[in-house]
Amino acid sequence: MTAELTPDRTALRSWLPGFLALAAIWGSSFLFIKIGIGELHPLHLTLYRVAAGTVTLLLVLAVLRDRLPTEPRVWAHLTVVAAFGVAVPFTLFGYGEQRVESMLAGIWNATTPLIVLPLAVLVFRTERLTARRATGMALGFAGVLVVLGVWQGVGGAHFTGQLMCLGAAACYGVAIPYQKKFIAGSAHSGLSLSAAQLLIATAQLAVVAPLVAGAPPAPTGLSVEVLASVLVLGALGTGLAFVINLRNIRIAGASTASTVTYLVPVFAVLIGALALDERLTWHQPVGALIVLFGVAVSQGLIGRRQAPAGVMEPPTPAGVMEPPTADVAVAAPAGVAEPAGVAAPAVSSALSVPAARC
Repeated sequence: MTAELTPDRTALRSWLPGFLALAAIWGSSFLFIKIGIGELHPLHLTLYRVAAGTVTLLLVLAVLRDRLPTEPRVWAHLTVVAAFGVAVPFTLFGYGEQRVESMLAGIWNATTPLIVLPLAVLVFRTERLTARRATGMALGFAGVLVVLGVWQGVGGAHFTGQLMCLGAAACYGVAIPYQKKFIAGSAHSGLSLSAAQLLIATAQLAVVAPLVAGAPPAPTGLSVEVLASVLVLGALGTGLAFVINLRNIRIAGASTASTVTYLVPVFAVLIGALALDERLTWHQPVGALIVLFGVAVSQGLIGRRQAPAGVMEPPTPAGVMEPPTADVAVAAPAGVAEPAGVAAPAVSSALSVPAARC
């Protein structure tokens, strides 16, 4: 018996540390966003973190002797993905966390798959709607209403902040199926596409941030705490997290690796409570559980019947955060995301999270 279990245990030990590390990195992104906006405008924070992530991935690209894409068509599509998968959602999470707790932002990040599905079905037509997916989507929508606490009425800064975080998740919902439709078939590596995506997002933010928020402050004028938060968000959460995610996909498989999405809000809540002494009202964690249950149902992790022994199940249409959560960079973030890369064709387009994922 022991001999039979050894291979599984060995496999588990090979990918579980990286899996948990990734969940912790993306879950902590919301904490570092909260710290960063204490001194920085959300646009400036996003600019600095994305720039740090860009430098990190370009260095990794150079070490691996990989190259950026050269085709204008690929860069054109990446411009759209960079805006909806990185620049806008990262900024919205920053604005949102000016009004809500970091742990609540982490919960909203988990709604991304529920937004991806209807857009993938109705707009991009990269998925088909099944009874299972419709049920999961309905459950998820109910969970969203519970998290919002709609029976308490709408309005106010806190409610507005939640809508901004939901808007960030909605941006990922556009970027993921768009990437799957127009970029996933590219011959370029996920690392190459992700580095290009971050490079474009940096350029976009470098233009928009000064126009909206004025010139960004010099890094030397920031406190050590904020500067460290920016570097962790960029180099680790937006840069190296992508490399860890690729490794997880290679070792554990895309489907298993994509389930990190379920742990990100858990880490976000734990870290927010321990580091910032944040508290949630009863309906927010309850709604989060309903959302996660809806996501699990829509992705077939709950309620799917097993195929009879010896009979192969027909392949499931690419799922929302399936192999490619790649775009999610699961997904990534914080505005995760997550996070922010494009998954390599070999690992499906499920990889890019929005870097926060956050």
